Amino acid sequence: MNKDQVAQILVEIGTLLELKGENPFKTRAYLNVARTLESLSEPIERIVSENRLGEIKGIGEAIQKKITELVTTGRLEYYEELKASLPEGLLVMLTVPGLGPKKVKALYEKLGITGLDELEMACNEGKVAALDGFGEKTQQKICEGIQFRRTYASRHLLSDALLLAEPILDDLRQHPDVIRCSTAGSLRRFKEIVGDVDFLVSSKNPAEVIEYFTTLPGILSISAKGDTKASVVLEGGIQADLRVVTDAEFPFALAYFTGSKEHNIVMRQRAIQRGLRLNEYGLFKSDAETRDPALLVTCQTEEELFSRLDLAYVPPELREDQGEFLAAEQNDLPRLLEWTELKGSLHNHSNWSDGRNSLEEIATQMRELGCAYWAITDHSKSSFQANGLQPERLLQQLQEIASLNQRLADEEIDFRLLTGTEVDILNEGRLDFDDELLQKLDVVVASIHQGFTQSEAETTKRLIRAAENPFVHMLGHLTGRLLLEREPYKVNQHAVIDACAETGTWIELNGSPLRLDMDWRLWHYAKEKGVKCVVNCDAHRFEHAGYLRLGAGMARKGWLTKTDVVNTQSLDSLRLALQKKRGLRRS
Repeated sequence: MNKDQVAQILVEIGTLLELKGENPFKTRAYLNVARTLESLSEPIERIVSENRLGEIKGIGEAIQKKITELVTTGRLEYYEELKASLPEGLLVMLTVPGLGPKKVKALYEKLGITGLDELEMACNEGKVAALDGFGEKTQQKICEGIQFRRTYASRHLLSDALLLAEPILDDLRQHPDVIRCSTAGSLRRFKEIVGDVDFLVSSKNPAEVIEYFTTLPGILSISAKGDTKASVVLEGGIQADLRVVTDAEFPFALAYFTGSKEHNIVMRQRAIQRGLRLNEYGLFKSDAETRDPALLVTCQTEEELFSRLDLAYVPPELREDQGEFLAAEQNDLPRLLEWTELKGSLHNHSNWSDGRNSLEEIATQMRELGCAYWAITDHSKSSFQANGLQPERLLQQLQEIASLNQRLADEEIDFRLLTGTEVDILNEGRLDFDDELLQKLDVVVASIHQGFTQSEAETTKRLIRAAENPFVHMLGHLTGRLLLEREPYKVNQHAVIDACAETGTWIELNGSPLRLDMDWRLWHYAKEKGVKCVVNCDAHRFEHAGYLRLGAGMARKGWLTKTDVVNTQSLDSLRLALQKKRGLRRS
């Protein structure tokens, strides 16, 4: 097991202990050690093999033994026994928004509730509201949370699907009977939430490919297995489907199974208008549905298929029937952003607030990744739950970053940390720091972290007022959504975009897989209004640098190009852009 897997189990142990009513100091110890493991800069396997766990502050002898057992054997008897001592449904109840271990424990002990169905019934009968510490409002929120969970029960984050799909795709590419292969469906279109994972392969020996696919690592069970199709369940409960076609069929099948449904309808209509028929098997010279190979219009690639229908090639991300056909007819599709064009991220956290890594560690890691800059925007003081910085600490951080940047300059290293803050937007749009402090910073991200229940008008007013502050460069995660976990707060996004257009304020595309906010559907409008995008990681540890790729994929889906995205600029150009809103120029 790697450090993240071990940390995840330690967190779950802490949760299980809390459900059992154990000493809070004991439960907190597991959570603290989990955070410590996540911040390690070297593999946990090496530390365990060299017997150095005891050198890490905060890891006592008992937890050392448990970590060692997990790393060396891949399992932990204590954890398995602990899980078996409680009803499985209690952990499922914890997935309902608004339910934490204390409330689940109370529901179990006082009402004997062990699952979602029982919980919903108790809510409908008013039993939950009658409990001390709950009430009508909490009961209603639990009902809404249960419905929310059921609505998205079979949906999965794009990041989770990619993590599982890409190794399988690599394995398929290695098989000698595979000619061509690709993902398809919503995953290939880079939708932020997917229902399942689709694979498409061309081969002369489909039976061999099907057999190989169903025995790959990461496949938990086989749902169906035929001559040219197979369905399996991957880790995390994600369904994956494989279709095997001939190589002549591959371009047509790839276009068809990539979708979207709305895009495919227009493609078929265009074929009919030209006296052709398009389906998953090919493009045919026919006035009726057919699979007759004698009537096939040969296309070696998707690009050729689009050309046959008098269209420029439409990238998969844009296939949503939202303007791509008119642009493709006029050969006016944009050259979409490539994630490798991003020079750094302007919204990130360090261990000064709720991040895991030090300033020096971040600088070392990000320059090794090839970035030109990386902004440190730790939380402001009102985000006490995230160890937000008081003004005095922020000023101290500025000094440390200046000292670190000077060392980099002395060593002629072409990388810089930028100073900054993710400042809370408080009620009525006031900011958590005053303008005198904000103007000392390179980068200011303004975000809402509380007051989610305000009306649409109130929230919209808050964001617009923040955008009007000359020291705010960008608005962060515009709707506050957490995909599959929390609905966005109510806000008139078009009105906020209009305000940003008037003030020159940028809007963040937050690359965190739970956020991917502002939504890709709004970027077309923002681009028309001249609002610039910043693709940010909102990184809290090294691994989150990979969110640049996710954010770039969403930017592509929003039709954005290199020139639409601020952090594709060089450091010198970025510095000028950062000063532009303030009406200043650095010498």
